[in-house]
Amino acid sequence: MVEHDILKPPLPEAFLIATIKYYCILRDAVSHTFQFTDYAEHFALLDSGLSSALGLSDQCPDILKESMEYSLVAGGKRLRPLLVLLANSFCGGDIKQAIRLAVAVELIHTYSLIHDDLPAMDDDDLRRGRPTNHIVYGEANAILAGDGLLTLAFEEVAKANLPPVVVVNCIKVLASAAGAEGMVG
Repeated sequence: MVEHDILKPPLPEAFLIATIKYYCILRDAVSHTFQFTDYAEHFALLDSGLSSALGLSDQCPDILKESMEYSLVAGGKRLRPLLVLLANSFCGGDIKQAIRLAVAVELIHTYSLIHDDLPAMDDDDLRRGRPTNHIVYGEANAILAGDGLLTLAFEEVAKANLPPVVVVNCIKVLASAAGAEGMVG
């Protein structure tokens, strides 16, 4: 392997990096005739990955685990992580290598919903027909739950079974997309 090959990941992994960066654009391209039932295997793997990510040790306070799980399993279409998995499949990648990246995208999305619902932001009392996180667990716990999910997203990417250069690139793109020059800004 030549030195420059280390810096240029093969197409499937490069496409995963781009997918994380552009998932917001891609989600709008999905047609109204999209059938989620066609992707039951993808959703099963995603649910398993989300459960695994939430398998936190006893060092995490129970109330924080509860609060994080409450919002993460609150429902929703899971379109963002599905797009990551579909893009990976489209490029011939192994779905098991992409699952942690898809989980990371869902963790960041859920964090953003928790923080968006806070009194200092939109001050929403309901999300998907259920009381919002801060209504159930209090504002401080909701903030910590969102922070925990955001941080957990990067931990999931770091654990991905991908070449280190791809992991680092994914972390850079995800941090930029979720940060001050992306979703936060």
